[in-house]
Amino acid sequence: MLAIDLDDTLLRSDLTISYHTRNVIKKAENAGIIVVLASGRVPASMEQYAHLLGMHNRPGYLVCCNGTIIKESHTGNIIHERLIDDKTVMEVYDLADAEGFPVQIYDDDCMYVSRQNEYTGYDEKITGIRQIVLENFRGMIASGCCHKIIIPADPALLLPLEKILRNYLGDKATLFTSKPYFLEILPAKTDKGTALEWIAEKTGIKQEEVMAIGDSMNDEAMIRWAGTGVVMKNGDERLKNMAAIVTENTNDEDGVAKIIEKHILAKGV
Repeated sequence: MLAIDLDDTLLRSDLTISYHTRNVIKKAENAGIIVVLASGRVPASMEQYAHLLGMHNRPGYLVCCNGTIIKESHTGNIIHERLIDDKTVMEVYDLADAEGFPVQIYDDDCMYVSRQNEYTGYDEKITGIRQIVLENFRGMIASGCCHKIIIPADPALLLPLEKILRNYLGDKATLFTSKPYFLEILPAKTDKGTALEWIAEKTGIKQEEVMAIGDSMNDEAMIRWAGTGVVMKNGDERLKNMAAIVTENTNDEDGVAKIIEKHILAKGV
């Protein structure tokens, strides 16, 4: 099984996938590799890339929202999902709001924001998901059904907030920074690593037969869990110390394709 992150890993800086990389991934699938796209994006923002890779024509998986939703690429069915406990959602919002931070949550093809700052529009630009600012944000989240929360802000301000939330929430949630300016809160014991483990158990694939490729701290769990963890040349320096392999090429230089060619196709898998 091959799990690949999207932004800054599979996708180039212009948010496209090169023809060469698309072709190499299809060759890996033809060789019997199950491909998993694993991203912090919502399903609606991932499906265009799955379709571009032809994943709608053969069994594969989309790990969405950093592991809280797993979809079959060929059926579009959600086969596994996790939600944040309603009480935890309210606690995160109240604490963040009291400190003056905006909060974002997601629903299908929309993101809802409690207030705006210079970072709240970044996700909209990257993913194309429509942003809606809600006056009664607290009332909306009180209804539940939240897969993940994002707090977008200056990285220097997010660091102390992350420490506060970690101490306050304990083991009730999973926290990490996906981008330096995005602090993400997920359900407890949920991340890309647990999602890959779930898929591996479902498909009968051994842990040592899994390769995961990523670049950011939201990829840490799957890189640690996979039999072969790969970090992009352009990836977070903290992740490189955990990786079995660091690519010699960036996301703009077909780094993913070259790793597949060298470590999968050349071995005749």
